[in-house]
Amino acid sequence: FLRLAKASGAKIAVVNARISDRSWPGYRWARPLLGKMLARVDLFLAQTEEDRERLIDIGARAERVEVTGNLKFDVAPPSPPPIVASLRAALHNAGAGPVLIAGSTMQGEEPLLLRAFEILRGSHPRAVLILAPRHPQRFQEVADLVASLGIVCWRRSLWSGEDLGGCVLLLDSIGELAAVYALGHLAFVGGSLSEHGGHNILEPAQYGVPILVGPHYENFRDIVNLFRAADAIRVVGPAELPLCVVELLSQEVDRSELARRALATVRAQTGATQRTLERLAAWLSPETIARTTEVSVPPIV
Repeated sequence: FLRLAKASGAKIAVVNARISDRSWPGYRWARPLLGKMLARVDLFLAQTEEDRERLIDIGARAERVEVTGNLKFDVAPPSPPPIVASLRAALHNAGAGPVLIAGSTMQGEEPLLLRAFEILRGSHPRAVLILAPRHPQRFQEVADLVASLGIVCWRRSLWSGEDLGGCVLLLDSIGELAAVYALGHLAFVGGSLSEHGGHNILEPAQYGVPILVGPHYENFRDIVNLFRAADAIRVVGPAELPLCVVELLSQEVDRSELARRALATVRAQTGATQRTLERLAAWLSPETIARTTEVSVPPIV
């Protein structure tokens, strides 16, 4: 593809470029093979300065690598599905809360979250846990776990407006979690208590929901570290998680300040889309387009 694109006279840009910690060692090992391929790219727009340095180290020409930021910060919140309004009304009318949302959880995380929920109900008997396992094949397993602890568990697919106070709502649906985060007083983003690398903390952050994660957030290291630098997130280990959940949901001032800093961090990082478009605009000039269309593309052999 890169060879044909260059032969056609096209300019090639890689936007939102990132080299993860997991990929980095392999790319360095393959550096002699990557140089020729990277030379065909006219411009790399990297997420961070570290990504820029890594691209240069594996063979990209330094003058062709720039930092424009992470496009993820510019993603707008999703349009809420009807279930969000239904849940909001049901929680309000029943006086249920506070609401802890645990999203993208992995095996081994639910017992800790349910332990935290049991402790929380001691001081907040109308608290609600919205639990969203990462993998659909685990929905029944998690429902059985909740039931084994004597906690009422409603599956989102079967819920029709019943009182959720003191209960678990199992989000056994696809594509709704990002919008449901808006209902939370506190969010735990899963896949982070064991070595799964974590998941996207921007989904709750863009609603100004305070966030907890475990220590394994390698897949989103740059983003989490931005939040940590702004004191806009709490990173906790398995032993600390239950106590931290209870403390934050019992201390409105601390929770509100954490939420405020999370939202401020998101807003401070926006603009990558505009910077990217501005940088690419010169390539879309009539002169460039005309030159590209005049060059014949060689056949694939």
